Amino acid sequence: MSITLSDQDKSILRTAAYGAVSHPATAEMARKLTAAPDAAADSGTVPVADAGHDRPELQQALEEIVGSGIAGITLRVHDERGEWVGSAGVSELGGTAEPPVDGHVRIGSNTKTFIATLVLQLVAEGRIGLDAPVADHLPGFGLDERVTVRMLLQHTSGIFNFTGEYYEDGTFAPGIPATTAGKEWVDNRFRTYQPEDLVRLALSRPARFEPGAGWSYSNTNYVLARLLIEKVACRPLAQEMQRLILGPLGLTGTVAPAARTEIPQPHAHAYYRYEDGGQEKTVDVTRHNPSWISSGGDMISTTRDLHTFISALTSGRLVPAELLAEMCTPHPTPIPGMGYGLGVFLQDTGRGGTLVTHNGGAAGHAAMMFSTPDGSRTLTAALNYVDDAALSLAVPFQKATQRLVDEVFCGGRTDPAQPTG
Repeated sequence: MSITLSDQDKSILRTAAYGAVSHPATAEMARKLTAAPDAAADSGTVPVADAGHDRPELQQALEEIVGSGIAGITLRVHDERGEWVGSAGVSELGGTAEPPVDGHVRIGSNTKTFIATLVLQLVAEGRIGLDAPVADHLPGFGLDERVTVRMLLQHTSGIFNFTGEYYEDGTFAPGIPATTAGKEWVDNRFRTYQPEDLVRLALSRPARFEPGAGWSYSNTNYVLARLLIEKVACRPLAQEMQRLILGPLGLTGTVAPAARTEIPQPHAHAYYRYEDGGQEKTVDVTRHNPSWISSGGDMISTTRDLHTFISALTSGRLVPAELLAEMCTPHPTPIPGMGYGLGVFLQDTGRGGTLVTHNGGAAGHAAMMFSTPDGSRTLTAALNYVDDAALSLAVPFQKATQRLVDEVFCGGRTDPAQPTG
């Protein structure tokens, strides 16, 4: 079944909604988050420093982001001036407390970078071949023998996205019920999905293209990657993640929750606004069952852990140099200035530099993760907001990303008259 969209919707969705998100509204917001503006990426050694109060331009940026409609935001920056941590807005609607600077947040598609790193570590151990057929390890799904491990991580498999597909002609083919908008999403937010069922649903739909013949963001790729990890490691994903990433880096605030609905304290609250019987309602959706997205975007983390992870990854402490080079080799995408490697976006700054990034959102929570290629400068952020089906915060999200990336990687604000779209 396909739904025909308006011309306006076509123009919005044609660029590909690629975040790990719960419905089309958040999908577009995640796209805006990741499609950041030009930025000049400087290198520099980060000295040891406490979170200081000498970066008024960053605090002002946070205040302006909250003024645009975002409920709350926390920001962590590491650069040649040291570490800076700040927050603005509120942790909970109706309250006055700011979001906790070390609070937990659902990180959405940032999960994919963790998953890709884990796969590459298994490649380095000689347990998986990057260009081997996935079907060699997962024979029970009837996968096309041409689909390789690399294609999963690179989004070039052509496999249908179980959270829904946006097509070039402007149509949208829905996926599982949990990815619809409005009351239906609210009613389905505690439903449990098995990763195998998500894969089977996707494989029951026509492939987007022949394996390796194109690029299309599909959460199914990363659920298959999870199943591949579990098959090869002979243990649950969370245990292998702990062995190879979380434990060695000391990421005590990072969780792969599977079907658990809780989020560790402290955390800011996430909300969703919808219409029910002609009445507008707003519900706290901080607790929901993330099994609907599985390893496409179910993880929970903190800005501190995200910084530690992305800086360790880009500086070569997690995967061997040759595999890191493969990871950061961009494949063309339809998104201007953005290529996709293996679990990371590579953003051409337009000023002779590159940023390594993979942001994501999940119903009222979102996270940003940016790094220079050498890991010497990073930006990580967590946001909480009132989500809805009307894309109400798409523009504020875009502007928030533009402002923060500009301040951290460009040395200051661009001309206020500069277009943001």
